[in-house]
Amino acid sequence: MMKKIFLIGFIGLFLACSSGISKEDLNKLDGYWEITQVTFPDGNIKEYKVNTSIDYISIDGDEGYRKKMQPRLDGTYETSDDAEAFVIVGKENDFSINYKTELSEWSEKLVKLDDTTFSVLNEEGIRYDYKRFEPISIQKDGEEKK
Repeated sequence: MMKKIFLIGFIGLFLACSSGISKEDLNKLDGYWEITQVTFPDGNIKEYKVNTSIDYISIDGDEGYRKKMQPRLDGTYETSDDAEAFVIVGKENDFSINYKTELSEWSEKLVKLDDTTFSVLNEEGIRYDYKRFEPISIQKDGEEKK
């Protein structure tokens, strides 16, 4: 009896910890993201407390692009015309983001995705964790906060 309870608990924990990313979830990538940390294969972690640039991801179906943006204090963004085009390839609940530019091609496995965070693992085993970007609103005296 105890073995059955343990087995059922273990299976439940395993299912709860699986990524479970669906094709419908992919639209959550659309928007502004900032990196929070990078985890290297040796276990070292680099945390990002402040970011001078963020990523804008635009997705339409299984295609899209990513651009680097620099947020300004007035709520606008500065960017170049450079964009990294990508295609998302998936099997069941396992998705990879395949990038192609004039200079390079690479792939990142999508390991986590929800409304406020996502993580990818690149071909070198480096994990990048992102959170949804929330702009800083600085109000002038006498103005209402937006």
